[in-house]
Amino acid sequence: MTGIEHPETFHGLPVLTLPPPGGESAAPAVLPEAGSVAWRLDCAWEGPAFPGIWQHFLDTVDPAAVRALLIGPWWPDDYSSFAPVAELITADAGRFPALRALFLADVVGEECEVSWLEMSDITELVEAFPRLEELVVRGGGDAVPEEEKLQLRPLRHLTLKSLRFESGGLPGHVVRAVGACEMPALERLEFWFGASWYGGDATVEDMRPVLSGSGFPRLRHLGLQNSEIQDEIAAAVASAPVVAQLESLSLSMGTLSDTGALALLNGQPLTHLTSLDLHHHYVTEPVTARVRELCAREGVHVDLDEADDWDPEDDEPRYVAVSE
Repeated sequence: MTGIEHPETFHGLPVLTLPPPGGESAAPAVLPEAGSVAWRLDCAWEGPAFPGIWQHFLDTVDPAAVRALLIGPWWPDDYSSFAPVAELITADAGRFPALRALFLADVVGEECEVSWLEMSDITELVEAFPRLEELVVRGGGDAVPEEEKLQLRPLRHLTLKSLRFESGGLPGHVVRAVGACEMPALERLEFWFGASWYGGDATVEDMRPVLSGSGFPRLRHLGLQNSEIQDEIAAAVASAPVVAQLESLSLSMGTLSDTGALALLNGQPLTHLTSLDLHHHYVTEPVTARVRELCAREGVHVDLDEADDWDPEDDEPRYVAVSE
C-alpha cells in the first residue's frame, strides 16, 4: 500500500484516535470538545471488538457534536467484513446530526493491504447521513470473497461535496454507480482504479457519465488515477466535456506514457486549469518537457514527479502506485 498513511487532519480538523477503555492508554480525564477534532476509532490488534469500541465512543464523546469520523481497523484479531460495522453506524446515525465527514477504512499497509480489506455495501450507510459533505472510502480489491467486496448502488445525496475512492482494484460497477448518482453539490471526485489483478476492471466506458460533465454540474476537481489504462483515460479526457468546468485535474499514480501525454497535448485546451497532477508516470523526458513548457507558459501548476524509466521496445510492464 505504497504512499498511504493515516491522515493527520481530516475535513479541516486534527485527527485524534480515541484511547481504548481501560489499561494504561485509557482515555484521559479531559478529552477535546467533540466537534474540535476528527475522531478515529481503531480496534488495534488484541483490543476490544468494534462494538465495544463503538459503545465506548458513544459513552465518552458527545455524538451530537461530532463533525468528522474515521473508522480504522475494525477487527481485533483476524480480518473481518465491514458489514457489521456499517450496520452499527447506520443504526446510530440519528445520534450524529453534526457529522459532515466520514472516512471508511483508514487502514495502512502495516495493518492490512488495501486489496485485502473486507468491505461491504455502503449505500445505506451513506444515505443515513443526509448532511454529509465529505466521504473517503478505502478498499475494494479482488482478494476477498464476493460478498465482502465494496458495493454501492446509485443514490441521491444533496450535500456531498467531496467523494474519494482509494483502491488497489476498484470494481467497474462502483464507478458506474457513482455516475448514476444524483449529487448536485459534488465539487471533488477521485477514483483510484488500481490493477486488474486485484479486481480493477473499470473501463473508460464506465466513466462516460462522469466525463460527460452533465451529472455533476458543480464539479471542479476530477481525479482519474492509479490506473493501468491511464493512456486510454488521458485520451478520453482530451475530448471530455467535463474538463471545461474543472479547475484541477489528476491523472496521477498510473501507467501514463507518451501516448497519453501526447493525447492531452493535442486535445482540448487545459490552460484554464490551476493544476495538473501527473505524478508517478512513464512519460519520456522530451514529452514531459513539452508538458512543462505549456503549463509554465499558461500558469498551470503541473506535477510530473516520480518519473519511471520505461522502454516500450523491451515490453516491460508498467505498474500503478497502489495495487496490493
